[in-house]
Amino acid sequence: MATEIQTNQKSLYETDFVKWVETTVEQLHKQDYVNVDWTNLIEEIADMSKRERKSLKNNLIVVLLHLLKWQYQPEFRSGNWRGSIREHRRRIKDDLNDSPSLKPYLLEIFAECYNNAREQAADETGLPLATFPEYCPYTPEQSLDADFLPPSN
Repeated sequence: MATEIQTNQKSLYETDFVKWVETTVEQLHKQDYVNVDWTNLIEEIADMSKRERKSLKNNLIVVLLHLLKWQYQPEFRSGNWRGSIREHRRRIKDDLNDSPSLKPYLLEIFAECYNNAREQAADETGLPLATFPEYCPYTPEQSLDADFLPPSN
């Protein structure tokens, strides 16, 4: 019987994720631990952390990308770039407020994110990669500061 329930739950997990979540929550509320699809639940919980880290990383790359474009292509500055910088800074701040343990991770990935943003800036602007400094000209604090925008180069 337990194997049949696990097979049905796995099938539900694969065919209707939302229903699987609702069923799992209901089972946990009822303390029906025998019927919980533990394998997939544990995997989903582990993946939650990965998704949060990936989101932080992606938002940081966008901020750094637009700061570079702002600095190195002032003739193309627009409200869209400024709005994107503000939006992605807000997302990062929300992530850090929700999960303060991500702050050391942000510092850990900052240089990697800058390198990604630098390469993408070269691709998007058509400027040579060497145009952009090898090391990030902005501190993590500046990058997240709502009032910071770099001067023209």
